[in-house]
Amino acid sequence: MTKDVLVSISGLQMAVNTMENMDDEPIEIVSAGTYYFKDGKHYIFFEEVAEGIPGVTKTQIRLKGAETLEVIKKGISNMHMVFEKNKNHRCFYKTPFGELNLGICTSQIAVDEAEENINIRADYALDVNYEPLAECTIRINVKPRDSKEF
Repeated sequence: MTKDVLVSISGLQMAVNTMENMDDEPIEIVSAGTYYFKDGKHYIFFEEVAEGIPGVTKTQIRLKGAETLEVIKKGISNMHMVFEKNKNHRCFYKTPFGELNLGICTSQIAVDEAEENINIRADYALDVNYEPLAECTIRINVKPRDSKEF
C-alpha cells in the first residue's frame, strides 16, 4: 500500500427498540489521508471538516489484524473508540454540543487485506449513558490515492 491513500468510512445504524433503519442510507465520508504499517499495525490518518462548524478533526485509525480496531478523533470532536470482538469498551465523545458517554460492544471484526486495498468491517452494539441505542456496522476502505476503482 502506498503512503497517500483515499479513505472511505460508512456506517449504518438500526434502532434497538424498533429494529428499523435510523437513516434511509448509510452515513459515508471520503477523505484523502496517509497510511503506514509499523510493528504489526496499520495506521491511517486523515482530517474531517464538519459542515457549518469552523475547524477540523484529525482522525487516526489503528488496526491490529482482526483483533483490535481503534478510531481516535482530536479537534472539534474528541473520542477514542476501541472495537474488540466480544468485549465492551466505554469512551467519552466530546462534541461542540456536549459530551456523550458511549458504550461499544463489538460482536465481529472482519478484515480483508490485499496489496492495494484494505476493507474493514466492525459490527457492534452502541449505548449512550448505559441505555441501548443501536446495532451498528462501520465499514472502512483504504486504497491508494491514485486508484481508479474508488
